[in-house]
Amino acid sequence: MNYKDYYKIMGVKRDASQDEIKRAYRKLARKYHPDVSKAADAEARFKEVGEAYAVLKDPEKRSAYDQLGQDFKAGQEFRPPPDWDAGFEFSGRGSSNADAPDYSDFFSSLFGQGFKPAGRAHTGRGFQARGEDHHAKVMIDLEDAFRGATRGITLRVPEFDNSGHLVSRERTLNVKIPKGVKPGQRIRLSGQGAPGPGDSKAGDLYLEIEFNPHEIYKVEGPDLYLDLPITPWEAALGASVAVPTPEGTVNLTIPAGTSSGRKLRLKGRGIPGTSPGNLYVVAQITVPPADSDAAKALYQKMQQELSYNPRSALGV
Repeated sequence: MNYKDYYKIMGVKRDASQDEIKRAYRKLARKYHPDVSKAADAEARFKEVGEAYAVLKDPEKRSAYDQLGQDFKAGQEFRPPPDWDAGFEFSGRGSSNADAPDYSDFFSSLFGQGFKPAGRAHTGRGFQARGEDHHAKVMIDLEDAFRGATRGITLRVPEFDNSGHLVSRERTLNVKIPKGVKPGQRIRLSGQGAPGPGDSKAGDLYLEIEFNPHEIYKVEGPDLYLDLPITPWEAALGASVAVPTPEGTVNLTIPAGTSSGRKLRLKGRGIPGTSPGNLYVVAQITVPPADSDAAKALYQKMQQELSYNPRSALGV
């Protein structure tokens, strides 16, 4: 497919203000409206103008489009480069309205097949719709999921200034992290998304939770994994050993004959919730160093008295 130059379609410069873009849209929408224009391509041009305006009127989409557009020219073969939209996430609300515009493959490749802004394309009324939802990721510590916390987050938000030009500003929010939150879970902040046109309601801000890497625990959904070093004699004879958990130390029974890599479950010791996760302790047998004459003598005695070949299953 070919790259579409939305600025050229709208007949405005790339640094056009929001008011200039709005005026251009109103003029072109009246010119090509299927109920008014007699031109053979009026409906196609009307849809094309509506598609361009859907991007250029929204600061987040316009900022993302500008990042991509500077590397393309109208008519070029279009293939979005990898990660071109890093930092942006669009999940427009679907519309069951039969009059909703049918956007091009180019638009869908940018913003997803599911994006259809609310509103009617084939009416003479002013565009009225709830503001777009915005999405961002927030990094928290594992301990926040056990105790809950309030975290200040700073987002860089594209928006239009008083003169209607696209600018980027920092926005700081204090966000309450609920106890029991899990990786991938979203927190909805009502009315904190993009403002709606006119008197319309603002959209929502959705924060997707991700965990910072932890020093000793690995997080998989609601479950935690911990590599637990144990001695050869604890593994061979069995033992009761102390195990750290995010909520304090507990004792765990190591069964006799435990091999390295064996998983032992501490039920309900994972991330809390209605159905709490588990903590899986993975046994890792560690070998004491032979760093003294006594230690060397002990290893030599074990070599002589224990008839053990760990490679017997390999046939050697």
